[in-house]
Amino acid sequence: MQRNTLNDLLRPKALGAAKRTANQLSVTELVRSLLEIEPKKRVLAFRLLEKDKAIAVFEFLHPDEQANLIQAMEDPEIVPILEALDPEQRVRLFEELPAKVTKRLLSQLSPESRAAVDLLLGYPEGSVGRRMSLRYLAVRETTTAEEVHASVRETNLRDDELDMVFVIDKQGFYRGFIRTVRLIKANPEMPIERLIDGKDIAIGATASEMQAARLLKDYNLPAIPVLDSEGRLVGDITFNDVIDLIEEEASAAALAQAGVGNLLGRDQAWSEKLVRGSIRYAVQLRIACLIITLIGGMVVGGVIQNFEEVLETVVVVAVFIPVVMDMGGNVGTQSTTIFARGLAWQHIDIRHYGSYLFREFYIGAIMGAILGVAGGAIAYIWQGAPNGVPQLGLAVGISLFAVVTLAAVLGALLPWLLLKVGFDHGPAADPFITTIKDFTGLLLYFYLVSLLLDIQT
Repeated sequence: MQRNTLNDLLRPKALGAAKRTANQLSVTELVRSLLEIEPKKRVLAFRLLEKDKAIAVFEFLHPDEQANLIQAMEDPEIVPILEALDPEQRVRLFEELPAKVTKRLLSQLSPESRAAVDLLLGYPEGSVGRRMSLRYLAVRETTTAEEVHASVRETNLRDDELDMVFVIDKQGFYRGFIRTVRLIKANPEMPIERLIDGKDIAIGATASEMQAARLLKDYNLPAIPVLDSEGRLVGDITFNDVIDLIEEEASAAALAQAGVGNLLGRDQAWSEKLVRGSIRYAVQLRIACLIITLIGGMVVGGVIQNFEEVLETVVVVAVFIPVVMDMGGNVGTQSTTIFARGLAWQHIDIRHYGSYLFREFYIGAIMGAILGVAGGAIAYIWQGAPNGVPQLGLAVGISLFAVVTLAAVLGALLPWLLLKVGFDHGPAADPFITTIKDFTGLLLYFYLVSLLLDIQT
């Protein structure tokens, strides 16, 4: 299917075709297509889906996308979808919804579904109990391997929920777990108590989510049993439940340690305002940055005017002004783009930003040396020797080396500084880089030309 085909079909006279197209797509293709559709049309596309496919697609969406969809739908459409979600998924969705909407939807759930949600919401925010799954398999410690194996075959749990079977006593107190692989290999008549592992591996429902994440990592387990205050099994928490949390916490800790707070969150918000926000905001921000370039251009013009005598004495000096200016601009743009992408993908370790900045300086110096030698040689062969001013090649070469090195450093440094002081580096970095490198590059170029050619200014 071509991208945006579903979006193109969402017209009053094409809804039949859109419905056929949508229901022929896989769940992952539908999720992608839905996210490409503007929010106002998204609910229309979702309504075209068959019930089972709609539920599967809804489960794939991020909680905030689910919340946006829910608020655009009618209650009779919403309740069947909510009933099909796991309790922990409902809780994450309800956390994204306004309190009034949550209360209204809760009242329409079945008593069983409502009780499960109430149980999870009864635990503190950020606790294991709030995030745990209530879908697990638990067996009595008095059973045999064959009996447990039969329970595994008969359960309606998903495959990824059966990596471990938990063992409890008659009162529901946790006694350990059995890995499903070990259960399959065991003698059918073997008592379960001889297969039990992890008697001491568990976490309390009121413990923090990060504590659960550390346990999962330390013990390399697919899930950790969750116990109430008395030691009874109430749920489990899996690696998939906490992987997003681990990434979020790691990013937040790194950003906080670097002293910039939630940098990626701010960057994402800025991007959204520029792309989806009001035209007025985009124009105001971008024109303000371009005014910096305009002022910088005037300043650079002043530099050129100050060296009028150089230009009048050796006219060929003007030939290489665009080379010096444009080369620095291209290098600066490269560096800012690499910084933005590295920051977005978290390839830049901002706790050790100095090492990244030195890397850019080193790369800039190498590129500057290569381009300086090449540019200087070309300037000497093309304009220097025929016109009797061989020193021109040296001036061009040194200027290119300096401006390329400076642009590489500025391209990495200025976006970072702008972010630290709370400015959007997207539209603001390049104007500053352009102004600084043009001013310094041309000033150096003219100074070297006047010095090497012994021209008084």
